[in-house]
Amino acid sequence: MLTSPPVFTLLCILSMVQAEVGPNFKECSEYFYKDQVPALGVAGTHICQRYKNRYHFATLYDTQHRIPVYSAYIFKPGNGQGRPTTWFVEPQLVSSKWSPEMMYESQCPDKNKALLGKNQALDEDYDNLHREIHRGHLNPYSHNIGESAIATFTLTNAVPQVGAMNSGVWRVHEVKLHTLFQNRCSKAYAVVGAIPSANNWINANRVNVPDYLWSAYCCVDNNGKPIGSGAAWVENKKGVKVVEGSLVQLVQFLKSGDIFDKNCK
Repeated sequence: MLTSPPVFTLLCILSMVQAEVGPNFKECSEYFYKDQVPALGVAGTHICQRYKNRYHFATLYDTQHRIPVYSAYIFKPGNGQGRPTTWFVEPQLVSSKWSPEMMYESQCPDKNKALLGKNQALDEDYDNLHREIHRGHLNPYSHNIGESAIATFTLTNAVPQVGAMNSGVWRVHEVKLHTLFQNRCSKAYAVVGAIPSANNWINANRVNVPDYLWSAYCCVDNNGKPIGSGAAWVENKKGVKVVEGSLVQLVQFLKSGDIFDKNCK
């Protein structure tokens, strides 16, 4: 149902630091419950999202559609205030000689737009869309704090999301999860993904506008024992409602394998 081609196995610019982009999530497996990667049956580019010399979450990235397949993170209660206005890009999707840390386009060694945007979305892809299409976070800014919150502002964590849906029912869903995670879970593992469309794009077929967004969570207690789970999905258009259900129902909807180990049971 979801497709994306693998890209390069890249090395980081500092020989003693593990690469951020590579063939697996070995360096940031902590963001997956019991280190299990969702069994979606798709290939993609594995990004351990690195900012200020540490990893903050994990993203499987689709370089063909130039959107993430999903981002996986551990909830850290934030207040959603002081949001950045500038978005990062992933340097190692451009060159293995570039920094392993996310950076702004203006910081890249080469400013050639064709080079920068070959495997990923750029800020200019969202220009002139006004409020109709947002840079929609998968890992929400409000579910993080401090540097982890800032790190969510990378275009490898964003999809073109219908503005009315993003600021409406999906925002309500994110707030609901924030409250649930904060009040019920000692630790909450979350995975949020997107299903690309067949023929809906922005900026002359450069960045795919997904048909659906989905989310899944697994709550554990202080001993790491599962105490709750759930899922949701929504069409990426105006006038829709978020469908809430179980992890099993989400797996059926995605026609995939388990999102979490043993469905978080």
